[in-house]
Parts: sequence; C-alpha cells; structure tokens
Amino acid sequence: QVQLVESRGGLVQAGGSLRLSCAASGSIFSIDAMGWYRQAPGKQRELVATITSGGSTTYVDSVKGRFTISRDNAKNTVLLQMNSLKPEDTAVYYCSARVLSGYHYWGQGTQVTVSS
Repeated sequence: QVQLVESRGGLVQAGGSLRLSCAASGSIFSIDAMGWYRQAPGKQRELVATITSGGSTTYVDSVKGRFTISRDNAKNTVLLQMNSLKPEDTAVYYCSARVLSGYHYWGQGTQVTVSS
C-alpha cells in the first residue's frame, strides 16, 4: 500500500505561479514512477507530468515550458512547479504513484483555480 498526501492548491491570477507537493508513505520501495494528473469540470482526467525513479520526465504538450516536475527521493516527495498559469489550467490536480505491478495509487486531489 502507498499513501499519497497532496499539499493544498489554491487560487491564483493568470500569469502567476503555484507549487504542489505530494508526499508518499507506505511501500515506497515499490514506486516506479510518480506523476500529476488533473481533471477539469466536465472533462476526463488527463496526465500532466510524470517522473520515473530514474528521473526521466514527461509532460503534456499544453504545460511544456511552464510546469516542472521534480522528485526528492530522500523525502519521498514529488513537486509540481507551475508557472505562467492560465485559466485553462483550472482543475482538480491528483498525485499518482505507479508501482512495479503497474497499479496506480492516487492522492485525494487538490483544487487549483486560475482567475483571468
């Protein structure tokens, strides 16, 4: 079992920045990759960014150059630095941990709202 606890999101103006963190606990040795997903009202959950245990990262095209995912292995934490935020980034953001079996664990979700 892996438990994920996300930091609180928030309300920010367009062009602003926000950083999300996610702390993992439990069977952290089994985690292969961690990432962030988001779900806007009326839309499907989409992948935002991932980072593997080796440090390889991927981003959805819409956030490339604006968001940065990083990982602090010593603290079992993954961070998502979000810059130049846009109203279309408004969503509930979920932290995810993928274990070696391929199973995904999820955080409780945190609301990010970007005002225009």
